[in-house]
This record gives sequence, C-alpha cells and structure tokens, in this order.
Amino acid sequence: VQLQASGGGLVQPGGSLRLSCAASGGTFSSYVMGWFRQAPGKEREFVAHINWSGGTTYYADSVKGRFTISRDNAKNTVYLQMNSLKPEDTAVYYCAADMAWGKSGGYDYWGQGTLVTVSS
Repeated sequence: VQLQASGGGLVQPGGSLRLSCAASGGTFSSYVMGWFRQAPGKEREFVAHINWSGGTTYYADSVKGRFTISRDNAKNTVYLQMNSLKPEDTAVYYCAADMAWGKSGGYDYWGQGTLVTVSS
C-alpha cells in the first residue's frame, strides 16, 4: 500500500492543524493506521493509532487530549486533528499502515512525512 501524507505547515502555539494521509494500492480497511513523528535530532516516536474500523484509538501521553486520530474507510484516508499545538510538537509527521494492532513501531508501510512547525 502507498501512503501520501499532507496538511503540514507553520502554525502558532495554541493553534490547530489537520493532517491527512491518503492510501492507495491496498484494502485500506485491512490496515491499522498510525501516526508517528520525528523531531530534529530525536528518534521517531509513536503519536497515535486507530484500528481497522475506527472504533478503537490509542494515543501517546504527550498528545492525549489534544490530538484526535480518525479514519474514513470510504475515502481510504486517515486524519490527525491536532489542537492546542505546542512548540515541542514540531516534527516531521509520518503516517503508517500495518495489519496488526497494538504495535508502537515497526509498521509495514510508511508515507513520506509532512513537516509541522509550531512557532510564533
């Protein structure tokens, strides 16, 4: 499956952005979808993931209550709504797909990343 992330940009602290990730070449509803991020000079880290139907989600503590992951299986797209953004949220954000639930890394398929910069 191929993944194309979009929606990154420059936003002020406290602002919002919505990232999208469009999938093609596979059966989208067969995949758990995740968002990860990598800040400059840091390791890539798990942000959130959502199960095949969209009924179950899980978040990293650092984004819980501020970020919301969702998916539209009819549009083959997963979203990450990011609110109350902080400078420490600055990173390249990646979407990823995997057949298995419960993984915080090692996904099978990865998108190219979209840069989110939170700065005044």
